[in-house]
Amino acid sequence: MRVGLTYNLKKTVADGEDLPPDFYAECDDPETIEDVRVALLARHEEVVMIEADEDAFEKLRKTRPQIVFNMAEGVWGSDRESQMPAIMEMLRIPYTGSSPLTLGLCLNKARAKESLEHHGVPTAGFFLVESAPFEIPAGLRFPMMVKPVFEGSSKGIRNNSIVEDRSELEERVEGVLAEYKQPALVEEFLPGREFTVSVLGNGASMRALPIVEINYSSLPQGIRPIYSYEAKWILDTPDAPLDIFACPAPLDDALREAIEDVVLRSCRALGVRDWCRVDVRLDAGGAPNVIELNPLPGILMDPKCNSCFPKAARTAGMTYAGLINSVVDIARQRYGL
Repeated sequence: MRVGLTYNLKKTVADGEDLPPDFYAECDDPETIEDVRVALLARHEEVVMIEADEDAFEKLRKTRPQIVFNMAEGVWGSDRESQMPAIMEMLRIPYTGSSPLTLGLCLNKARAKESLEHHGVPTAGFFLVESAPFEIPAGLRFPMMVKPVFEGSSKGIRNNSIVEDRSELEERVEGVLAEYKQPALVEEFLPGREFTVSVLGNGASMRALPIVEINYSSLPQGIRPIYSYEAKWILDTPDAPLDIFACPAPLDDALREAIEDVVLRSCRALGVRDWCRVDVRLDAGGAPNVIELNPLPGILMDPKCNSCFPKAARTAGMTYAGLINSVVDIARQRYGL
C-alpha cells in the first residue's frame, strides 16, 4: 500500500522574529519523522513524504496516497491542526485521526471544556480572558492555572502558571495575552494526582491503553507540580530523563475504571477518531476530571524521551511499528479499505 506521511518539521525561532520561543514546540524533529517513516515501511511498500507547508495541497493532489498517516500539527492560526485534514477531505484522500472539526475543537481548550460540560464530563471550572481588566466569575477559587487557549505541547505553561491570588493572576494573564497574542484560559487548579491516558479505536471498540501517572514529587525543588514547558522540554532530556512517569499507574480497580470512563466519554463527546491522548487530574475529592484532549499525540520512539503514548503502547506489549501501523489499520477499517 502507498501511504502518505504528513508532518511539520521543527524549526528554531530566528532572532528578531516576533514569536514566542516555544512557537515550534509542537512540530516534530527529523528523527521522529524518520522513525515513523521506517515504521510505516515495515508494513507498506511505499511512504510518500509530505511536509505540511504551502506546497502540501499540490503534493497530495499529484501523489494521491491510498491513505495518509497524519502527524501534521500545522503552524499558523488557531485552526492549524485542521488544515491538512481539511485539504485531504477536499481531495477525498483517506487519513488517520480526527476530523477538521474535532481537531479545531480540541485545540480550542475553552470550547472543548464547554463541550465536555455539556456532555456531563467532569472538568475544572474555568473562564476565558480576552483582554484586561477582567472579572473572576463567582464560585471559582484560588489557586488557579493560566494557559494560552490555542496551544499544546505545554506551550505557555510555565512554572509561574499556577497563581495563588489576584495579583499573580493578572500578571500571568497579561503575560499570555502579550506573548501569545491570544486569550488566556484560567482554570481552578486541581490538587490531586495526574494521569495521561492513550486511546485507540472507534465506537464500541475504542479502548484505553495502560494508564500513565505523572508523579511530580521528585521534581527539583521550586518546580511546581505541573507538566510545564520547563519540565517537559528543559528538565526532561534523553541524557537525563525525568523519573516521574509510572506505567501502568498504581491504581485500584475502582479508580482505574473511573478514569477510563471519563476518558472514553470525553473522546466520544468530542468526536475523536482512531487515536487520542487524554490528560486527567483528580480533584480535591479524588474524582477524575479531564484537563484536555490531544487527538494528535506525541509519538517519540526513544523510551528516554518519555513520550507517553509510545510508553503506554510498550506496556501493552506493542512495538513502535506496531503502534503506528495499528493507527493506520484502525483508520483503514473506518474507511472500509
